Amino acid sequence: MLPRDFTEEQQMFREAYRKFLSAEIVPQMEQWREAGIVDRSAFQKAGEQGFLMVWPDEEYGGTGDSDFRFEQVIIEETAYARVGDWYNTLHSRLVGPYLTRFGNKEQCDRFLPRCVSGECVLAIAMTEPDAGSDLAGMRSNAVEKDDHWVLNGSKTFISNGINADLVIVAAKTDPDNNPHHMTLFLVERGMEGFERGRNLKKMGLKAQDTAELFFNDVKVPKANVLGEPGKGFIYLMQGLAEERLLGACGYIACAQLSWDLTADYVKERKAFGKPIAAFQNTQFKLAEARTELDFAQTYVDQCVRAFNAGELTAVDAAKAKLVTSELQVKIADLGVQLHGGAGYMDEYPISRQYTDAKISTIYAGSSEVMKIIISRDCLGDNYTPFNTRNF
Repeated sequence: MLPRDFTEEQQMFREAYRKFLSAEIVPQMEQWREAGIVDRSAFQKAGEQGFLMVWPDEEYGGTGDSDFRFEQVIIEETAYARVGDWYNTLHSRLVGPYLTRFGNKEQCDRFLPRCVSGECVLAIAMTEPDAGSDLAGMRSNAVEKDDHWVLNGSKTFISNGINADLVIVAAKTDPDNNPHHMTLFLVERGMEGFERGRNLKKMGLKAQDTAELFFNDVKVPKANVLGEPGKGFIYLMQGLAEERLLGACGYIACAQLSWDLTADYVKERKAFGKPIAAFQNTQFKLAEARTELDFAQTYVDQCVRAFNAGELTAVDAAKAKLVTSELQVKIADLGVQLHGGAGYMDEYPISRQYTDAKISTIYAGSSEVMKIIISRDCLGDNYTPFNTRNF
């Protein structure tokens, strides 16, 4: 595989974070999976050691280094430690930047220090029972009053939904005239009318709390409006490229682990008197997978470089999300097949790799939605033929 361009500081950060996971997170994961939720202490311990939110300015407790590769390191090591159920990147890099990107200084001062420390856990609530990728189908709404807004509606499949202390909630604020007129609200734990439903049981990612949220005449102070009223849809669209890059980094890392687990297994497991790895079918299947993984990893790393340079497009992020999520499922499936009956047993890591993988092709925009985005670009009037591009 081609060399990757992590700095010496980032390599040291990787080693330190790997040790943190081994000491503080890995030993607790089975207990958390059985409970269906990660203990809040995970966020607080990560915050204490500087592993929760790296990018905020020093005044908020971060390092001020916005290089995406630090989060890439966190994502990769979290995947390799097999603790992806602890959805720390949702808090630290998916939701957190909404505060600095669209919020005001008062909001940043009020919330960011506690987010960096792990005291305040974050979530974002967009999906509804009848509105997933199609945000225009959202039914949650808010009405402006004198000094507050009144929020009503429900959300589902909300990651960190039980643990969250601060939820960014998207709601329509002019539903009769404009389906895209949305506003983002900072809803805090304890606000009257804000209720949590079930911690939903899932196929995989058992320790990740995924919940229903209900908003019944919740009075949200105007100081808790994130950005300008009515621009929520635009804000959500602006964050999708980064969200899909975060996903791609995780999907490819999980796929890499599935390949490694399978390669180790077939070298040891014997059939007909010789290791499974000695059969040509096994060799060819793993060779094909290894090549696909290396190509995908190179593309993801290039997307990270583009993001750091402020040049990552929504289309390129969609391509990364599409390819890596499908590859995560494909490699996990191959791994189960080559493990044979053992692959179906939960005691073997590849089994959990398989059940955890499927959601990747659905959330943050399904594979079908990614194909729509890509096709609109490559079949549109503004598409540039390959041989006429400026490289």
